[in-house]
Order: sequence, then structure tokens, then C-alpha cells
Amino acid sequence: MIPQTASIRSIDKYIHGQFQNQTLINRILFYIAAASTFIAGVLHLAIIPMFFMLMPMNVTIFFLVSGAAQVFWVIPVLKRWNNFWYYVGIGGTAILIALFVIAVPGRGLQVSELEVTIEIIQIVFIICSIIIVKYRTTKLYNANDIG
Repeated sequence: MIPQTASIRSIDKYIHGQFQNQTLINRILFYIAAASTFIAGVLHLAIIPMFFMLMPMNVTIFFLVSGAAQVFWVIPVLKRWNNFWYYVGIGGTAILIALFVIAVPGRGLQVSELEVTIEIIQIVFIICSIIIVKYRTTKLYNANDIG
């Protein structure tokens, strides 16, 4: 809180400091979202050689496509493309999580540490992306209120 006896100069420093902190937090969210989707994609791609002989071809193709898409998704996140890309990323990642829940624990199969790690990282991506979209949408509405 700003003290009641604060001068204009100290208020300016307080507000400017808040802006810098918000910008830093915003940047960190973008980097966490990009890193999480990249790591999840790489781990999906790493599953292919680990279990190549055990997986049917359609499962191999699924992991190849989903891993490549997640690695690609670093570009829209870091380049800060419009919210449409975040919505698609959130939806696609949610579908991957749902497919995992249906295919592995839903069928009574044992869940490995790698699978849990991938799911947690994907959840981190979803949370960061939702926060980014919410912040960008709120900022847009506030800018429209001013003008």
C-alpha cells in the first residue's frame, strides 16, 4: 500500500516499480509456457524410440504428431501471437491429457513416472496460457475503456 504521506515522486516510483514487476511476471509466464510445451513435446518424441518395437504404427504416428505440434507451439508462445493460438494450444493440450486419462489409467494400465511428468508439464502449460490470455484480454478491455 502507498503511505498517506507519500510524495508525488515516491508514488511515481511505486507505480513504476509495479509496472516493471508486472512486465517481468508477464515475461516469465511466456517463458514458462514455452518451456513447458517444449519439454512436453520433446518427452512425447522421446517415447517413440523408447517403445518403438512395442507400439503399433498408429500410436507411433500419434506421438510423433503430438510431440512435433507441442515443439512447434513454442513459436506462437514466444512470438506472442494472438489469443487464437493460445486457445488452440490450451484445447489441444487438454485433449492430449483427456486421451491419456482414457487410454492409460482408464483402461487399468499402470502409469509411469514419465507419463505423470508429461501430464504435469502439460497442466503447467495450460495454467500459464490461461493466465496469459486472461491478462491480455483484461489489458485489451482496459485499453478500450480509456479511448
